[in-house]
Amino acid sequence: MNLGLAGSVAVVVGGARGLGRAIASAFADEGCQVGVWDVSADVYAAATELCGTGWTVDVADPAAVRVAAAETWAKFGAVDHVVFAVGIGSGKFGFPFWELDPADWDRVLRVNLVGAAAVAHTFAPKLAERRRGTMLFLSSVAGQNGSQTDPPYSASKAGLINFAQCAAKDLAPFGVRVNCLCPGMVKTPLNRSVWQAWWDRQPPDARQEYDAWAAEKIAKLVPLNRWQTPEDIAAMAVFLASDRAANVTGQTVNVDGGYVMHW
Repeated sequence: MNLGLAGSVAVVVGGARGLGRAIASAFADEGCQVGVWDVSADVYAAATELCGTGWTVDVADPAAVRVAAAETWAKFGAVDHVVFAVGIGSGKFGFPFWELDPADWDRVLRVNLVGAAAVAHTFAPKLAERRRGTMLFLSSVAGQNGSQTDPPYSASKAGLINFAQCAAKDLAPFGVRVNCLCPGMVKTPLNRSVWQAWWDRQPPDARQEYDAWAAEKIAKLVPLNRWQTPEDIAAMAVFLASDRAANVTGQTVNVDGGYVMHW
């Protein structure tokens, strides 16, 4: 898109697969140097394809996050853009919520919310010192509408929106912008796992195959009546990192086909 990002450094956390991989690729296409973090060993192959550098990092481990951040900064000399594109679910169908166990919440919150805070803690001071840069957190439409499908996931993503607003206020005096990006219905392993958890709870005569289930959900909830794609999400991510979004901070941007509308 020629957004003027060439030569900058972008770190994509969760960049080995899914939406994170699409975002990392979009930054690379803009001429950025890309650092790819992921808990999966696939991170090295993904980074190689992008002519970038990969690190295996579990964001639920603050010490590992600090080490990776120091190595990333040493490798590139500076970091301009940080994208947190990590998200896990409980793996269970959470309706009604008391069918879950309180223990089902722990890992989801530690990865999706506390992990995001750990990443922000490591990068924010240096971004503030340089008085430039952006952070972007991938939340979800589920974080805005209280989705009953997976309450731990929904709550973690709602908390992420609130944290991004706090971070945006703290970093604004230093010229650093912070936003949230909320995907809608995208064909990702996480989306399919939501269907699988639903399927496992249904009697045989009520079950639908994945594509039929998703089509019905899209028809009911998405005014544009179509899937969103990883490329849709990635296009918005690089736009928000660019100077074309210079006055956009503390915002929750939905790329969801109209799923969430605020009146």
